[in-house]
Amino acid sequence: MIIQSQFTPAAGISNAHAQTLLPKFIRNNLTFNGVKQTMELSDGDFLDLVWTEEPATHDSVQAKPIVLVFHGLEGSIESPYAKGIMLALKKQGWIGLFMHFRGCSELDNRLARTYHSGETGDAKQLLEWLKSKYPNSPLAAVGYSLGGNMLLKLQAELGQFSPLKAVVSVCAPIMLNACADRLNKGFSKIYQRYLLTQLKKKLLIKAIKHNYKKLIDLDSIKINQLNSFWEFDNQVTAPLHGFSDVNDYYNQSSARQYLQKIKLPGLIVLALDDPFMTRDIIPHETELSSSTQLELSAHGGHVGFISGSVIKPEFWLEKRIPEYLSEFI
Repeated sequence: MIIQSQFTPAAGISNAHAQTLLPKFIRNNLTFNGVKQTMELSDGDFLDLVWTEEPATHDSVQAKPIVLVFHGLEGSIESPYAKGIMLALKKQGWIGLFMHFRGCSELDNRLARTYHSGETGDAKQLLEWLKSKYPNSPLAAVGYSLGGNMLLKLQAELGQFSPLKAVVSVCAPIMLNACADRLNKGFSKIYQRYLLTQLKKKLLIKAIKHNYKKLIDLDSIKINQLNSFWEFDNQVTAPLHGFSDVNDYYNQSSARQYLQKIKLPGLIVLALDDPFMTRDIIPHETELSSSTQLELSAHGGHVGFISGSVIKPEFWLEKRIPEYLSEFI
């Protein structure tokens, strides 16, 4: 089902780039103090987690719901949207659990590989752990941008057997090739340049630590020459994670093709003016499963959705997400 969003941008902040960029500046003083935990993975790596609070370990029949939060490319618990949704989940009386993708916390991950838009294995391990340790806690999840694409693919792979009672995907690049094209054009190149700078900074360190020259024929000179996501994903993401090339990575990892396989409730929120993508990525109603709602907004930018007023901005997603999930948990 496709529905029209009730989101209304704050007066004077309807511009897509203003919606996208302003949260980083107007929420730089937002404070969230969580409980940190490290989870060991089966391949010898680890995930850094952050809780809103430690869940009760006893098998209470009234255990609080746990809502997982998956961040976007190069995001972390320090991202304004991450702090915002964790505080919103806590206010709702639920427990928020933020999962850092490998290498996105304060510590670099141990292995040569990192993370990518279609990597669902780590989230599956986390879900299995949660089911065994907190069997009476209802589970749901929220994913932003890259994390939103991963979450949709995850829920499709798990189908009717998913432990996640409901999911919300926000501004997910569900056609990775189209989004890579969009970020290589016009003003959107600013976002590409910023994100690639963050990625390459980490990559230069990992390249030495794990001998990328021998592993994937990549040295510091080649890393510094990577100027688009097409180049980065072709020379880094694909070979590091077992894809034949960038097209193979994009084809296998884009969530749009999997939407029909989602069997449990899901909400996909997209803004038509998102500078990270074009309207071409919007799926047709026939591509959605009967349990999935696609909510389209004319405005919102990329993970922005600032409503209220300039003087008193409100962050609409932090109301909409709990509102939707409360129907199921």
